[in-house]
Amino acid sequence: MSARPVVLGLRANAAQFALLVAVNALVGGMVGQQQTVLPLLAGEEFGLTGYTFIFTYVAAFGITKAIANWFAGTFSDRYGRKPVLVVGWLFAVPVPLMLIFATDWWWVVAANVLLGINQGLTWSTTVVMKIDLVGPRQRGLAMGLNEAAGYGAVAVTSLLAGYLAEQYGLRPAPFLLGLAYAALALLLSGVFVKETRGHALLDAGRHTSRVDGMHDHLHADLTDREIIAQVSLKEPALSSASQGGLVNNLNFGLSWGLFPLLFATADLTVAQIGLLFALYPGVWGAGQLVTGALSDRIGRKHLITAGMALQAGALVVIAASHSFPGWSIGTILLGAGTAMVYPTLLAVVGDVAHPSWRGRAVGVYRVWRDLGYAVGAILGGVVADLLGLHASVWVAAGISAASALIVAVRMYETHHPAPTLPHP
Repeated sequence: MSARPVVLGLRANAAQFALLVAVNALVGGMVGQQQTVLPLLAGEEFGLTGYTFIFTYVAAFGITKAIANWFAGTFSDRYGRKPVLVVGWLFAVPVPLMLIFATDWWWVVAANVLLGINQGLTWSTTVVMKIDLVGPRQRGLAMGLNEAAGYGAVAVTSLLAGYLAEQYGLRPAPFLLGLAYAALALLLSGVFVKETRGHALLDAGRHTSRVDGMHDHLHADLTDREIIAQVSLKEPALSSASQGGLVNNLNFGLSWGLFPLLFATADLTVAQIGLLFALYPGVWGAGQLVTGALSDRIGRKHLITAGMALQAGALVVIAASHSFPGWSIGTILLGAGTAMVYPTLLAVVGDVAHPSWRGRAVGVYRVWRDLGYAVGAILGGVVADLLGLHASVWVAAGISAASALIVAVRMYETHHPAPTLPHP
């Protein structure tokens, strides 16, 4: 029996694409199980008071996830996508158990180191695999579906974990969700997911340079050092995407560690805090179903610029509010701004990077993006300790506005839809 021919496109690869969407939802769920609960656990069970110290778990997560992104990209280009995905899920299994049985805060930090490795290896790999499968025409749609699944699961699981915590206590009930997610994901990734590197090789064989010559210097045989330099500093679109991703996740890292504590100042219940926190990734996740495909039609740059500006405005609303209604509006707007940015930045990397080093380019971009978790947690903690919780949000609003300006000035439009060819 001959092997099925490799074909690019979402419809041609619908079954595998849908399976990878489901796997990425489980990746997001691993984060959602703890986001509402851990800041409360820090104070109630471990007696922590300093914001900077409480945020150590977010910083540990962000730094290890950033490093794991690079290895995910490098190893997926070298050894294939599927082995990296399976190994990433093996790192997830101990996480919920460590959180359930933690006797001091450093067990929580260690669990988040493992979670960061899990997230870096699995999320990066599902991103690359979806870009492999769909080809150049529908990258925005593919990234929208991928990120919607992941962050929709963050929202749903955050809400469910908050409910379980209120009904049954902070431990162990919320973390049993993560244990179930890890077991199911290992089964799906190990047995049913198929390797996609052959699709990337087919894409590379069809790759053509842009008519305007913009990417002539980005040939197929760049070294790892050259890829890092282009994505980090030299290439205008790639480096603009990297800084935009970092600031976006700075806001997410800040919200992860700070928002539950900020919301608790108004004597809200755990369920209300869980709902507020779920609104942000919920709108973010659902919005990407629209914004990813929209970027395939109208282009990437203006959507990213407007999204970063909207995030800045949303943070102003949150910083100026002191009650549930204002925070609800702010988190909804923050989710909408993030939805405009998140899949579109990944699509920019897919547009510009050559298929032969796509995995490494995505890895470098995600290194910078996920360092934002650590920067947001540390910056937010330091400013909160010195000036208060609201001041931390004001600082993040200013940084987001500056990021929007950088994208507007430096990034060029990377997506030029190919003309539709008539069917033979």
